This record gives sequence, structure tokens and C-alpha cells, in this order.
Amino acid sequence: MADYVQVVTTTDSEDRAATLARSIVEAHLGACVQVVPIRSFYVWEGAAQDDPEWQLQIKTASGRTDALIEHIKANHDYDVPEVIVTPITSGNEAYLKWMDEETQAS
Repeated sequence: MADYVQVVTTTDSEDRAATLARSIVEAHLGACVQVVPIRSFYVWEGAAQDDPEWQLQIKTASGRTDALIEHIKANHDYDVPEVIVTPITSGNEAYLKWMDEETQAS
């Protein structure tokens, strides 16, 4: 696995997104969380849905991924929260170093 990953999840309100994002960076599970408003189409419990959501894009060291996923599941209000992990294969070395520093377990 790559040394760094981006983890994506979504929430149903801007306030919940901010609360989750803040808890992630305060726990040093992610160096940076960007919150973006999106519109999601999906089927849930047999019915097509069309909902506004807020996507959290979390940058972290790959060694923090399991703890981050558990944190998201424990602090999320969805029954089945989206959690998708994508490797970061390259980037600004100074930024990646900063990610390492910010995601050190406390």
C-alpha cells in the first residue's frame, strides 16, 4: 500500500461534516479534511434517492487508515457510511512530510 491515502466519506449536513472533520484532525487521524457540497443519487431501502450531501476528503498516512475508518464508523450517523480509501502515489514532498507530522499517534 502507498504511504499516504485519501479517504472519502459523506454526511447529510454541513454541521455534521464540520463536526466529523474537526474530530478527525483533533485525533490526528487525518492531516487535512476538505468538505465539499455534493448531490448524491443512490438507491436505499428499495427507493431511488436524490439528496444533498457534504463530502469529506481526508488526507492521511496509510498507517492511520484502520483507526480512521473505525473513528468514522463510531462517529457517523449513517447506518452504512461511505468509506473509500484511495492511495496517493505521489505529491509535494513538503506536504507529504507535513501529513506525516500531523498524523502521528498522540
